[in-house]
Amino acid sequence: MLVQILLVLHLALSVSLAGGPVKPSGWSPQGRYDWSHEIRCAQISANQDQESNNSDMPKTTAAGTLPDVSRILFLGDSITYSGHYITLLETAIRIQHPERDVELLNLGLPSETVSGLSEPGHACGQFPRPHLHERLTRVLDEVRPDLVVACYGMNDGIYFPLREDRFLAYREGIMQLRTEVQRRGAELLLLTPAMFDAQPIADRLLPDGLETYPQPYKNYDDVLEHYAQWLLTKRMDHWNVVDVHGAMKTAVLERRKTEPNFTFAADGVHPNEAGHEVIAQALADHWGLDLNTEPVQASDDIRALVAKKQENMKHAWLTRTKHLRPGIPAGQSLEEAEKSSAGWKQQISDLVGRD
Repeated sequence: MLVQILLVLHLALSVSLAGGPVKPSGWSPQGRYDWSHEIRCAQISANQDQESNNSDMPKTTAAGTLPDVSRILFLGDSITYSGHYITLLETAIRIQHPERDVELLNLGLPSETVSGLSEPGHACGQFPRPHLHERLTRVLDEVRPDLVVACYGMNDGIYFPLREDRFLAYREGIMQLRTEVQRRGAELLLLTPAMFDAQPIADRLLPDGLETYPQPYKNYDDVLEHYAQWLLTKRMDHWNVVDVHGAMKTAVLERRKTEPNFTFAADGVHPNEAGHEVIAQALADHWGLDLNTEPVQASDDIRALVAKKQENMKHAWLTRTKHLRPGIPAGQSLEEAEKSSAGWKQQISDLVGRD
């Protein structure tokens, strides 16, 4: 319990040292966040863990091991919906573990949050951000995953400065997701939010202290760093967390030593394929996969087939589970999509066997 509380205090200190003029509700006049609630929560959570039997512990897969599961569900926002990191992971699994018939299903949804928050005028006022918990029950009950991989946070701060109520909504949304996944006997793997890159869009960003932010807050990545650090402290509660945010930030800062204008996200938000490779690598390391071997690097034909299968199944499942976001293409019936998928899987198996 002491270690857990020290981690929360470390997170509080990092925010305090960051300073800044933002003093929304929940912060003191001196600009310090009231972390007493967080410390109390850490004490309660740690005490509950001490009282739990091992049989009550959530399912977890040891780091460095490919999960022994049949169906992995990916949830997230537009970064997950784009799907390239999932395609890279499935390609590596097909090549390195051809004996495993594991299904990776992408049900990411653009604009979505786990917090239920939406900024004023989102999508030019056409619709608010979708809320994961509006569809989560349908998705879990239809898909019946063994493992859920979820990446939220980029949209959850709604591109405003850090504020207690928004941070609380994110934490509660994540905890509700964990509860719903575990209630169905599945395992949950959480990814910290992707990096927000202010550099390529610096001329569009807004300063501290405004009432509203029609364009993103200039230090929004500090908000995501805060969310990421909270998730990482939950490892002490036996949560399964992979640090995508840290991996992306480290990679960007390293490249900028020789390429000052380097970025993964020209719009600050959506990573390009190279950025997706960093996300995939973080998960690959966690699962004991090697994305850098020659067979994976030279597997353009296999990767193209995996991408086709992923795209087709994604829209079939999104349609089947009745998401509410406008602008998403309708998918085939699940039965039709599975027939198409079976054909692509056979072609993939043939190519893997030939190699």
